[in-house]
Amino acid sequence: KQQSVPVEQVFVGNGSDEVLAHIFKAFFVQELPLLYPDITYSFYPVYSQFFGVETKVLPLNDDFEIVVDDYKQPNGGIIITNPNAPTSIALGLSAIEEVLQANPNSVVVIDEAYVDFGAESAVALVEKYDNLVVCQTTSKSRSLAGLRVGFAIAQPHLIAALEAVKNSFNSYPMDRFAIAAAVASFEDQAYFEAQNAKVIASREKLTAQLKELGFKVLPSAANFIFASLPSKDAGELAAELRKHGIIVRYFNKPRINQFLRITIGTDEQSQRLIDTLKNEILI
Repeated sequence: KQQSVPVEQVFVGNGSDEVLAHIFKAFFVQELPLLYPDITYSFYPVYSQFFGVETKVLPLNDDFEIVVDDYKQPNGGIIITNPNAPTSIALGLSAIEEVLQANPNSVVVIDEAYVDFGAESAVALVEKYDNLVVCQTTSKSRSLAGLRVGFAIAQPHLIAALEAVKNSFNSYPMDRFAIAAAVASFEDQAYFEAQNAKVIASREKLTAQLKELGFKVLPSAANFIFASLPSKDAGELAAELRKHGIIVRYFNKPRINQFLRITIGTDEQSQRLIDTLKNEILI
């Protein structure tokens, strides 16, 4: 459910990518390394290199889950996407609290781009932990990607640090049209919840259909699923689907090069994917 927070606990930027860039500059330029998973949002290594942030990449386990104990070591900050991308797996609030408690002197960032599709938001923990920053966006669950509105929620001293970085770069980044549209999207909570419920229902239906075809599907709390078909190479499958006008995302990277990230569309689009697999590709 939507939570209200004081204005002094909110930082707004041009999409969560800009907010994340300010976060990296404000908090992660440290002598000790920034910790994040080996399979995560692809911009983290980009920002790290750009801002000169030392990093230590920690592998997910064999089930592609974050290992909380790995984040209990000296560090200059921690950033975790929750639910993770592209794996779609969510981390529970108790696990996030465990990370926060183990790192009282580090800023812990929880990047919640996909949180509204089935995960628990760490915003509920902001009042309790003065080292927590939660980053969200209007680009996914609110369907406003083209307007570029993202935001961070944290205690006022962390928001002040982000404001200082922003004001050294661009004091007034938001246009009035984007602000008006973003505010309207938060005011219409009923529509927001109804659309998310449709995505979740379609996701569960598609997951079941893919499993019937022999796919392995990771447990998803996002608006996409991460799936592999043991009997067929993922890269070849993605190429064959493209020939039929169906585009899925293939990552030619270690550990995940046999998985496809499949975005949840309408039920009709999902059925076209299933029909194409059944009648054209897996025959």
